[in-house]
Amino acid sequence: MKGAGSKNAWALFLLLLAGVVLGGFIGELAKGVPALSWLGYGQSFGIDDPIVLNLGVMVITFGLSIKITMASIIGVILSIIIYRFL
Repeated sequence: MKGAGSKNAWALFLLLLAGVVLGGFIGELAKGVPALSWLGYGQSFGIDDPIVLNLGVMVITFGLSIKITMASIIGVILSIIIYRFL
Protein backbone atom coordinates (compact mmCIF):
# COMPACT_ATOMS: atom_id res chain seq x y z
CA MET A 1 0.00 0.00 0.00
CA LYS A 2 1.33 3.43 -0.94
CA GLY A 3 2.10 5.85 1.85
CA ALA A 4 1.96 9.64 1.60
CA GLY A 5 5.75 9.85 1.35
CA SER A 6 6.14 7.27 -1.40
CA LYS A 7 5.03 9.51 -4.27
CA ASN A 8 7.72 10.32 -6.76
CA ALA A 9 8.82 13.96 -7.11
CA TRP A 10 9.84 13.35 -10.72
CA ALA A 11 6.31 12.28 -11.57
CA LEU A 12 4.99 15.56 -10.13
CA PHE A 13 7.61 17.55 -12.04
CA LEU A 14 6.79 15.83 -15.33
CA LEU A 15 3.06 16.27 -14.81
CA LEU A 16 3.52 19.97 -14.01
CA LEU A 17 5.69 20.42 -17.08
CA ALA A 18 3.11 18.65 -19.25
CA GLY A 19 0.36 20.84 -17.76
CA VAL A 20 2.27 24.04 -18.55
CA VAL A 21 3.11 22.95 -22.10
CA LEU A 22 -0.36 21.67 -22.96
CA GLY A 23 -2.00 24.67 -21.31
CA GLY A 24 0.19 27.06 -23.27
CA PHE A 25 -0.59 25.19 -26.49
CA ILE A 26 -4.33 25.33 -25.79
CA GLY A 27 -4.03 29.03 -24.92
CA GLU A 28 -2.36 29.74 -28.28
CA LEU A 29 -5.05 27.79 -30.13
CA ALA A 30 -7.86 29.56 -28.25
CA LYS A 31 -6.67 33.07 -29.12
CA GLY A 32 -8.56 33.02 -32.42
CA VAL A 33 -11.86 31.88 -30.89
CA PRO A 34 -13.80 34.86 -29.47
CA ALA A 35 -15.49 32.87 -26.68
CA LEU A 36 -12.22 31.27 -25.56
CA SER A 37 -9.81 34.18 -26.07
CA TRP A 38 -9.51 34.63 -22.28
CA LEU A 39 -7.50 31.39 -22.15
CA GLY A 40 -4.68 33.09 -24.06
CA TYR A 41 -4.54 36.08 -21.69
CA GLY A 42 -1.35 36.17 -19.71
CA GLN A 43 1.91 37.83 -18.83
CA SER A 44 5.36 37.34 -20.26
CA PHE A 45 8.49 38.07 -18.27
CA GLY A 46 12.18 37.37 -18.45
CA ILE A 47 15.27 38.75 -20.14
CA ASP A 48 14.20 40.71 -23.23
CA ASP A 49 17.70 41.34 -24.56
CA PRO A 50 19.76 38.14 -24.39
CA ILE A 51 23.17 38.30 -22.76
CA VAL A 52 25.89 37.44 -25.27
CA LEU A 53 29.28 36.11 -24.18
CA ASN A 54 31.83 36.24 -27.00
CA LEU A 55 34.85 34.08 -26.21
CA GLY A 56 36.53 34.50 -29.58
CA VAL A 57 36.24 30.84 -30.51
CA MET A 58 32.68 30.42 -29.34
CA VAL A 59 29.70 32.71 -28.74
CA ILE A 60 27.30 31.81 -25.94
CA THR A 61 23.88 33.49 -25.66
CA PHE A 62 21.94 33.45 -22.39
CA GLY A 63 18.26 34.28 -22.27
CA LEU A 64 15.08 33.26 -20.51
CA SER A 65 11.50 34.20 -21.21
CA ILE A 66 8.45 32.74 -19.51
CA LYS A 67 4.86 33.30 -20.62
CA ILE A 68 2.15 32.38 -18.14
CA THR A 69 -1.39 32.22 -19.52
CA MET A 70 -4.72 31.38 -17.99
CA ALA A 71 -4.72 28.06 -19.86
CA SER A 72 -1.29 27.13 -18.45
CA ILE A 73 -2.51 27.90 -14.92
CA ILE A 74 -5.51 25.63 -15.51
CA GLY A 75 -3.12 22.97 -16.88
CA VAL A 76 -0.99 23.15 -13.72
CA ILE A 77 -4.05 22.85 -11.49
CA LEU A 78 -5.29 19.83 -13.46
CA SER A 79 -1.86 18.18 -13.30
CA ILE A 80 -1.78 18.59 -9.51
CA ILE A 81 -5.25 17.03 -9.28
CA ILE A 82 -4.13 14.12 -11.47
CA TYR A 83 -1.01 13.65 -9.35
CA ARG A 84 -3.06 13.45 -6.16
CA PHE A 85 -5.08 10.56 -7.64
CA LEU A 86 -2.00 8.58 -8.72
